Amino acid sequence: MKKACYDTMIVGPISLDIMIDCHDNEEHLVGGASVQSGFAASNVGARTAIFTKAGDEVDIYKVFEDCPADVYWRPSAHCTSIRNKYFTEDKERRECTLISKSDQFTFEELPPVETKIYHFAGLTVGDFSDEIFEKASALGKVAVDVQCLLRKGEPDGSMTFHDWADKKKYLPFIDFLKTDAAEAEILTGQTDRREAARMLHSWGAKEILITHNTEVLAYDGNEFYTCPIRARSFAGRTGRGDTTFAGYLTERLHAGIPEALLFATALVSLKMETSGPFRGTREDVEKYIAEFYADVK
Repeated sequence: MKKACYDTMIVGPISLDIMIDCHDNEEHLVGGASVQSGFAASNVGARTAIFTKAGDEVDIYKVFEDCPADVYWRPSAHCTSIRNKYFTEDKERRECTLISKSDQFTFEELPPVETKIYHFAGLTVGDFSDEIFEKASALGKVAVDVQCLLRKGEPDGSMTFHDWADKKKYLPFIDFLKTDAAEAEILTGQTDRREAARMLHSWGAKEILITHNTEVLAYDGNEFYTCPIRARSFAGRTGRGDTTFAGYLTERLHAGIPEALLFATALVSLKMETSGPFRGTREDVEKYIAEFYADVK
């Protein structure tokens, strides 16, 4: 039997999210990087696989019932669950509390399918062992959201950020590295995003994507590219980085960096208008580009 072949396989836990806004309104959602990235990639036309883990707390089939991706999963003792308390209207300041955590993902558990990109979309330290990136790099391109290598759940549930101890050993196995501005500073000590990107590239990562609330920056070792965020609403702020990365990765399979960056930035700007993962279409993103990014070349 011929193996399934995908553009991207998104690997990571789902999360039972408790969202509390600055007015103390509470909302319960099933989210996580694998959900946000999986919906985004598949809804804009990429051949997408999702490999996730779930406990008895959630019906995995219901979570992905309207998602075009193929979903592979394994049982876990618990689902990851995170409480997010936001302190501002734009949801830029928040406090995260880890309530429970999924079992770790191993290389041997990955579905035996072909994929062009292994997109590791974790949530906290311990979702993956570092060796999984090296092993996956022998099979396809490796993309990593660095959040899961820096954000650690403490015994009291608080979540703290620490540098990635083995970054210089494993960054050379990573084709696409995504950070936000704060994570880039933790990794490099640099507050200037361009300097941080330059340093991460010098350590071995081949293409760097750094998100910020005003723009997204990409760097390939030769040139810097930026594209502005032009969201009309921040109602769907959660999942911003995951959506951006998924859109960028799948576009890079057939487009240059400027085109992929424009598409990803428009995609996330549109996504932020609605809570939950992106459920629109590629045509919706293209219309958004025509309306709000006509000046971007």
